[in-house]
Amino acid sequence: MLTNKIKKQVLFATTNPAKIKKYTEKLKEKGIEVLTIKDLGINLKPEETGKNAIENAYIKAKAYYDKTKITTIGMDNNLFIEELPQEKQPGTYVRRVNEKELNDDEMIEYYTNLVKQYGGKLTAKWVYGMVVYNGKEAKEYTWSKKHFYFIDKPSEKRNPGYPLDSISIMPECNKYFVELTDEDKKQNKENYNDDDVIEFIVNSL
Repeated sequence: MLTNKIKKQVLFATTNPAKIKKYTEKLKEKGIEVLTIKDLGINLKPEETGKNAIENAYIKAKAYYDKTKITTIGMDNNLFIEELPQEKQPGTYVRRVNEKELNDDEMIEYYTNLVKQYGGKLTAKWVYGMVVYNGKEAKEYTWSKKHFYFIDKPSEKRNPGYPLDSISIMPECNKYFVELTDEDKKQNKENYNDDDVIEFIVNSL
């Protein structure tokens, strides 16, 4: 049972349902209410022109703060694939391919075909950036996860907002990310323990 009363509010500058669910639940336990773009009926899509995750996170956090005057969390991630040359790295353009924004199904199709071009398996890593902006200062946090594999045979399961979980394999247990149980995640805390991220947000408010 949650005993913490809501003490603060923060706007999360994302429409990703998986991210919203994950951080809303954890921050509520800390007495923080997460507002979403949908909650506030905001029609705004800032152009993400940053060179890395932190720069894009800042662009989003500042844009939505300027619109709402509510302290805002901006978050972005970069994808790096070991076997690809620098000019072909997804980087900040994980969803944007040939100037088109891919939906979840299109992402699975695109990256599955990419993996096939390289023999059916690629080694990848996510690097994340988060900014909390309150109109006066921007606090930044960067972190990364352990290496994992993309394979060319997608799972039938889907995780809305995290489509690449359907082709991502955790080496430690040889399971698709989308099929991991809570016990699997507990045993692989380095990839699934976000306590440091939650602490960063709480201390930034």
